[in-house]
Amino acid sequence: MEEKNRKQFSVTEELLASHKERFLNFFMDYIAQLLVFVIAFGIADSIAQNNNNKDFILNFMKNDIAKYTFTAAITLFYYNVFEIFTARTLGKLVTQTIVVDEYGEKPHHETILIRTLCRLIPFEPFYFIILYFMDKPSRGWHDSLSKTYVVKKWELDEKKRLFYSLQNK
Repeated sequence: MEEKNRKQFSVTEELLASHKERFLNFFMDYIAQLLVFVIAFGIADSIAQNNNNKDFILNFMKNDIAKYTFTAAITLFYYNVFEIFTARTLGKLVTQTIVVDEYGEKPHHETILIRTLCRLIPFEPFYFIILYFMDKPSRGWHDSLSKTYVVKKWELDEKKRLFYSLQNK
């Protein structure tokens, strides 16, 4: 078969992770981010204490912009590090899901950055609740705006293997 006649694999709705899997991903990743937050905040406090900033924690707790910025930085760090390098977070490892592009491939790092920035949209997590009650596929704004999909890894691997084996006949 000529190379130009080959078809490209595309992610289909039946490969998408379920609402339950997406919720478990969110919950486990939230716990992991809390752990990263505690570690990073402890380091920041130690540095502040060493520089004679004894009121660091008190000042931080009073400053909403500082709290949001620190939390957003943790979110950006966590998701970018995991998804750029492995296309999976700790939650996705447990649920055996993976983030992919429309062709079932690992997304480019710029796509992951867009995906992660979209997670900072206020009320984005609540969109999943709306999708659940409307019986719609579980694709949040961070999925649709970045053109990514969270799919069941083993099903993706099997469907791609079958698709490309049929293409080679």
